[in-house]
Amino acid sequence: MAGYDLILKGGTVVNQDGVGVRDVGVVAGRIAALGDLSMAHAGRTIDCRGLHVLPGVIDSQVHFREPGLEHKEDLETGSRAAVLGGVTAVFEMPNTKPLTTSAEALADKVRRGTGRMHCDFAFWVGGTRDNARDVGELERLPGAAGIKVFMGSSTGDLLVEDDEGVFSILRNTRRRAAFHSEDEFRLKERLGERIDGDPASHPVWRDAIAALRCTERLVAVARRARARIHVLHISTADEIDFLEAHKDVATCEATPHHLTMAADDYARLGTLLQMNPPVRDARHRDGVWRGIGQGIVDVLGSDHAPHTLDEKAKPYPASPSGMTGVQTLVPIMLDHVNAGRLTIERFVDLTSHGPQRIFGMARKGRIAAGYDADFTVVDMKRRETITNAQQGSKAGWTPYDGKQVTGWPVGTIVRGERVMWEGEIATPRQGRAVEFQESGSRAVGQ
Repeated sequence: MAGYDLILKGGTVVNQDGVGVRDVGVVAGRIAALGDLSMAHAGRTIDCRGLHVLPGVIDSQVHFREPGLEHKEDLETGSRAAVLGGVTAVFEMPNTKPLTTSAEALADKVRRGTGRMHCDFAFWVGGTRDNARDVGELERLPGAAGIKVFMGSSTGDLLVEDDEGVFSILRNTRRRAAFHSEDEFRLKERLGERIDGDPASHPVWRDAIAALRCTERLVAVARRARARIHVLHISTADEIDFLEAHKDVATCEATPHHLTMAADDYARLGTLLQMNPPVRDARHRDGVWRGIGQGIVDVLGSDHAPHTLDEKAKPYPASPSGMTGVQTLVPIMLDHVNAGRLTIERFVDLTSHGPQRIFGMARKGRIAAGYDADFTVVDMKRRETITNAQQGSKAGWTPYDGKQVTGWPVGTIVRGERVMWEGEIATPRQGRAVEFQESGSRAVGQ
């Protein structure tokens, strides 16, 4: 029988044809065989008995703050947090300094990440009025995840709040463009709803109407432009209901914090819970869960957006919005799997198959022959407590500090290399740019 560079032995493999115990053979960083490989020989073997082997988890929304804001995070520390949490690839956001809005800025990020990040990566390119004519070329460049547009002001200077500005971008896109969808006009009208020193007023100011109104506008513009869109971090039950009728043009993302926490947590966490769009009351959390259960939500993303504790300690509303999340996405969601809120197959659909399908990733997102040997190895029975001390992020904190979970990432394998095992970084940094089927970044013959 053939020889392999690596065999993952005896794990419960979860992929597109179900869940079952089998071996996985790897050659030259790609999956070469699935099944009983007990008679095969390999340079290395990893015993996965009693563990689940998932396709590598892809977090398609992170903010790693480099260049320009490295005191909060950088590409090395952010990706370290990712692999410690079982994440094998990330899509990083453009609100850095300078903004990622040009070919030069994108190429700079790819250079910074290559061989320095612990996981594979792609970078969203910010869509603006100034580069609207160029987005069709920018989205096809090596390392580009696509075009990202902020319709509501958040962190950074990438605001395109009006329909015609959004149309000028979407008319030139061919890939799926991603959106922060909050109505800037309503946010400005409601600034008086903010209460000094009270972060619980954050979801009162940035209310559910602001989110729904913007998403309704966005879908209408996308239809006019005949474009495909992706609505990030859905936070309202109303948007789930609306998007159910518009799946032909719109995909959407949910985050662990919008599925796990609710407005009553502001009393305990204060500004640590402050995010854009906000964590809202339990009705909206339940509505996003309906989107998970009914298949309306396409992907999970962490929206990892770190700030230092000193910055977060500023009194609201001077405090910045954002929290860490890339390292806790897997354990938080596996805890929900163990609680019966979703199946392990649905988790894989949201974190591997979903990103591959809607973003057109090449050779990622499945455990199948010919695909990259990216695996998230998890112990579904392990009980752990999430702590600040575990966090690989430069920010050094998590809103889940002290939370007990069942289900834990044991190993992170990227292109056949064991990058993390049992909480330790095991392989030097070898991150590469993700390739896409609709992009100029794909290799010849792909």
